Amino acid sequence: MQILKLLALLLDYPEHSLREERAEIEALIDASDIDPTLGQRLLTFIDRRINTELMDYQSEYDGLFERGRSLALWLFEHVHGESRDRGQAMVDLVDQYRRAGLEISQHELPDYLPLFLEFLSTQGRDNAVSWLLDVEHILALLQCRLEKRGSDYAVLFELLLDMADSQVDRDEIRHRIADEKRDDSKQAIDKEWQEEEVTFGSDSLDKSCAGAQRKPAAGQRRDLDIPLHWVDFETPGARL
Repeated sequence: MQILKLLALLLDYPEHSLREERAEIEALIDASDIDPTLGQRLLTFIDRRINTELMDYQSEYDGLFERGRSLALWLFEHVHGESRDRGQAMVDLVDQYRRAGLEISQHELPDYLPLFLEFLSTQGRDNAVSWLLDVEHILALLQCRLEKRGSDYAVLFELLLDMADSQVDRDEIRHRIADEKRDDSKQAIDKEWQEEEVTFGSDSLDKSCAGAQRKPAAGQRRDLDIPLHWVDFETPGARL
């Protein structure tokens, strides 16, 4: 599913203008089986970035995804936060990537959404849809929060949910976050990232894990269905 690879690119930090790839991108969208209306909105999103200076494009991205945690593109951030469970979930996901043939070499967290989508793009439609449904609540939450901020990045998440035929109730999510305070102000960021108490012993263990390479291996199985073990979203303490 090459459209997933495109969405992975669009959700990653912008490193260059999309101007030179415009024709190729349009051809890819036309060849996909996504909803035509969403496809046109996706092209509108891309054209806006093409007509935006790269530094302004990067500044917009920084303002959305790299300030505060409510729009974090790390999937487990919205389930585990900074709990010890997050570290184990990272290890489990890295293991499942390896079992499916993904080469793990670079220092990048495995639950980073662009990496996850690029991986799914190699796994065949049925497997990709199944795994998208596993994280549909996170995708829907991000879509609704982006809509609330008036960002057209929301269409990327709407498209992912539409591709998976998700039935998650986004109106309920919109209602739930209606009074949610933004966490990207200077005061909110300072409060969120203030220095934590130093701990020793088992509580001081590193919760991080090995990173993942952005490119799947050439011989990676496209038909290999290895279910991901996501946390039950009904579990008390979940951050959705």
